[in-house]
Amino acid sequence: MADQTSGSQSSGGSGLQPNVASLLCYLCGWLTGLIFLLIEKDNRDVKYHAWNAIAIDVVTIAVYIGLIILGAILGAIAAPLAIITGILNMIVWLGYIVLKIILMVKAYQGQKIKLPVIGDFVEKQAAK
Repeated sequence: MADQTSGSQSSGGSGLQPNVASLLCYLCGWLTGLIFLLIEKDNRDVKYHAWNAIAIDVVTIAVYIGLIILGAILGAIAAPLAIITGILNMIVWLGYIVLKIILMVKAYQGQKIKLPVIGDFVEKQAAK
């Protein structure tokens, strides 16, 4: 049977094109990142995007936990101060969504974006 991938190579374990697999790593955050990390053993680009998706979600969850704690402290001091953390939560959520969309587009284009805090960690993990 003839190969119907029109000359491009498919990704190892998933059978998908590497750019599609890389994009899908970000679709459901850490969950799809973990799935592609487990099924992709050879493709460094897909592993990079899988680790990036996982790391972004871990950092975002840590920020949310910090904002919840800050909101509880500020709420105990004066209830209106807790509104500040609600606004910060919305800003973080919007930034998270925008970042994920940008990373999905770049991943589909075959490009990588090295993020400031997690970039070195992600590169080291993807190289393993």
